[in-house]
Amino acid sequence: MRAIRRSFSLFNCRPSSPSSTTSALSSLPTIMSQSDQSSPFESPRLVLKKVLAKSQHEGDGAVVRRALGRSELKSLDPFLMMDHFSVSPPGGFPDHPHRGFETVTYVLQGAITHQDFAGHKGTIRTGNVQWMTAGRGIIHSEMPEGEGTHKGLQLWINLSSKDKMIEPNYQELPKEDIPVAEQDGVEVKVIAGEAMGVSSPVYTRTPTMFLDFSVSPGAEWHQKIPESWNAFVYVIEGEGVFGSLSSSPVAAHNVLVLTLGDGVSVWNRSSKPLRFVLIAGQPLNEPVVQYGPFVMNTQSEIEKTIEDYQYCKNGFEMGRYWRSQQ
Repeated sequence: MRAIRRSFSLFNCRPSSPSSTTSALSSLPTIMSQSDQSSPFESPRLVLKKVLAKSQHEGDGAVVRRALGRSELKSLDPFLMMDHFSVSPPGGFPDHPHRGFETVTYVLQGAITHQDFAGHKGTIRTGNVQWMTAGRGIIHSEMPEGEGTHKGLQLWINLSSKDKMIEPNYQELPKEDIPVAEQDGVEVKVIAGEAMGVSSPVYTRTPTMFLDFSVSPGAEWHQKIPESWNAFVYVIEGEGVFGSLSSSPVAAHNVLVLTLGDGVSVWNRSSKPLRFVLIAGQPLNEPVVQYGPFVMNTQSEIEKTIEDYQYCKNGFEMGRYWRSQQ
């Protein structure tokens, strides 16, 4: 979900010049350098960088807190962007294109109706997930369904060069099909990957972990993560201590980039519940050239994508006459 309506219309694309969103984990300054003896991991992950996701306007009247994809944290391979969005009618995210990556939409409150130029339409309600592979091209809209404020998370996951031009695909996950496990005051919803011995049914082309944790006051959890994967935490509600017991509590709307290692520890030392998402993925280690909603590997591929979109070809054919029904 991005502010692209002003710069992308079906036959008049005039975006700014492309820029790379690649980011090296090793280039970030380390906030904590000492592990805690209470960690069960041989190589515990600590907090490498903390960034506050500040509010900004996007789409048509929507407000987002951009966790990834901002100047302080442009990307974290394979992740390109994550927004914590809030939108009320008549605002939303009207017709816009994508190519070269996947979007994961997780609705926390309310409902978002999606429709695209291939005739796919559905409503993502509270607790539901839509895992969309844009592949070679999608034009779609994402608009709030019903009155009130609608909130959720949208994550952009890069695709490898071999997958960027595959046919678009959707995985719809109603909340009753998302595995949930609970242990010692900690609940986890397993959107992708595995936790507490349960696994998600979602197929991730780019290997990904997406876990939604709720931690009761006084509880703690130690989550394994594949050692070579990049990982970050986004705090939704409450505050928690991450990585080391000696670190300071982190409040809602902060993003924590984690060091490499085999797992991360979290403690809720407050009197209120803590909710956060832990997201990790296998780095692609490929060049990234991003041009708004298009993400490819080279400048020439971006130029070809813009041409395809402007002239409705090579995946965008149905965009010539399609408009969403608002």
